[in-house]
Amino acid sequence: MCGFVGYINQTDIPDDTIIHMANRIKHRGPDDEGYFTDENVAMGFRRLSIIDLDHGRQPMINAKQTAVLTFNGEIYNYKEIRQELTELGYEFKTDVDSEVLLHGYEAWGPKLLDKLRGMYAFVIYDQAKNEVFGARDHFGIKPMYYYDDGKSFLWASEIKAFLDHPKFVKEFNEKLLPVHLSFEFIPSKDTMFKHVYKLLPGQYFIHRNGNTEIYQYYKFNYDHIDNSETVEQDAKKIKSIVDESVKAHMVADVEVGSFLSSGVDSSFVLNEAAKLKPVQSFSLGFNNSKYSELDWSSRFAKEIHQKNTRITMDGNDYFDILPTIMYYMDEPLSNPSAMQLYYLSKETSKHVKVALSGEGADEFFGGYNTYLEARPFERYQKIVPKFLRNALAQAVSGLPRFHGQRFLERGSEPLYERYYRVNYVYNYDERNKILKNKDLNLDTGDYTKHIFDEVSNKDEMTQEQYFDINTWLPYDILHKADRMSMANSLEVRTPLVDKKVAEFASSMPISTRIKGNETKVSFREAAESELPDRVAMKEKMGFPSPIASWIKEDKFRKRIEEAFTSDVAQKFFDTDALLDVLHEHINGKSCMQKIFTIYTFILWYEVYFPEDTNADTIDKVKYTQALN
Repeated sequence: MCGFVGYINQTDIPDDTIIHMANRIKHRGPDDEGYFTDENVAMGFRRLSIIDLDHGRQPMINAKQTAVLTFNGEIYNYKEIRQELTELGYEFKTDVDSEVLLHGYEAWGPKLLDKLRGMYAFVIYDQAKNEVFGARDHFGIKPMYYYDDGKSFLWASEIKAFLDHPKFVKEFNEKLLPVHLSFEFIPSKDTMFKHVYKLLPGQYFIHRNGNTEIYQYYKFNYDHIDNSETVEQDAKKIKSIVDESVKAHMVADVEVGSFLSSGVDSSFVLNEAAKLKPVQSFSLGFNNSKYSELDWSSRFAKEIHQKNTRITMDGNDYFDILPTIMYYMDEPLSNPSAMQLYYLSKETSKHVKVALSGEGADEFFGGYNTYLEARPFERYQKIVPKFLRNALAQAVSGLPRFHGQRFLERGSEPLYERYYRVNYVYNYDERNKILKNKDLNLDTGDYTKHIFDEVSNKDEMTQEQYFDINTWLPYDILHKADRMSMANSLEVRTPLVDKKVAEFASSMPISTRIKGNETKVSFREAAESELPDRVAMKEKMGFPSPIASWIKEDKFRKRIEEAFTSDVAQKFFDTDALLDVLHEHINGKSCMQKIFTIYTFILWYEVYFPEDTNADTIDKVKYTQALN
């Protein structure tokens, strides 16, 4: 698990630029470093050694001296591909998956990607063609960014590496601010930095002669749903698939641990891993037991005879680390669980280099409670004519709140506007109240409508899952998992976000995903055959925290008030409107996510654009601690 940086066709660049860029992401690979330069390209690499610890240094060059590789991730089927390449006549000097990628590219070019199973981002400089080839895994587990302003082309595992390149022009992409305020992330290739782009999941690029071409080699779909399947049949298959995936994800030459919450996903993963070898688990909670899952997780680990390490944090830990979190995150992300994940990774990294985690089960197997509302809306829109739904929505919108009112209001909207991930934090009218430049506001439903259009022939629940797999999973869940773990030099593996797991999940009918008011019914039944009922059937908690209560405490409220009246706040927002949101929360209305989204954005901006702030009004040490 590593990090890489690079650039092509740059003149008048100091020789040590590539070293500074790589050092900026040293946290991704503290064990080793390496560099390659010629008249066209500079490539840098930082390594966290997991497999074949004594070999596998990068950048790696092929025997013909025509291709140079930097690679971040793990290829779980590399031994099978290696055997295939050996039969084709390729010779191997190491036992690392990196060399498989290098020879695989020689043998098959981009077609290599069709053979891979794993989490990865890698770049190959093809010296013979004077072009750069880069690829990202199927679901976006590992990151890949590139900077392309028409004059310079740079690439890196994290955006912050670009800061050390003299041709990188750092500019805030203000037009995306309302998009961020809607989703809490940017659900597209664009980022909050102008001319910096994400290579999306399942894509590869070729950069030659100053031009960048993007290709899609994989796209998750629901084209092969088998409606004849039963819950019992799918549960049996899930059990087998999860068992096999966990085994594949356990391959390492270092000790592998596991994150453990009280929920079914991480418990199922740990249980399967513990069948292979002893696995130390790590759980995080709070001093306030109301929000802590520690008793649940510790009890389960004890039941399966595995060591569990309990980690706790409080409000001071939470708020003090936020500026540093925003630095490591690259872009503002207001998921409150990121801070817990940072502390969990920090403690875990003191014991192991690799940890398994349970991300992905909810998206692939139908675990979010919001999926349950899909069928009632489908029935309502099928039975009630559109003109009548519109009239009912308009009639009830101005009335005092009553049970069912929200359903009638939303029932007039198409799914691409109604789904709760759209306008997840602030809706259009709320953004209008807080944005200083109201001309920036836009219909965020339109921004992601194309994703729903891709599966418009499917039922609403399937459309919602598809949307989550293509947005929430890569841009939120996997993004924070990678950044928070790699900030602490820890590799996190996600056996439930896997090519083979997804292949099966895409064939499941609705009837084996949800049943009545029960979510991910087949997955739970598969887990129930292995776990205690209280774990397999436990209601989803997410990653709960007391942040809503902490905001009301004077010392934390004052921090937020200072941010809401800061230079940055005045630059982008109506500060009175921000304070109104804060005061509404203090007075009993739940506005935690709204407050946290603005607060973390301000902290992020102060870290990455300190030149736009007033040194007299902010603590420069506090907001630039991570930069040093």
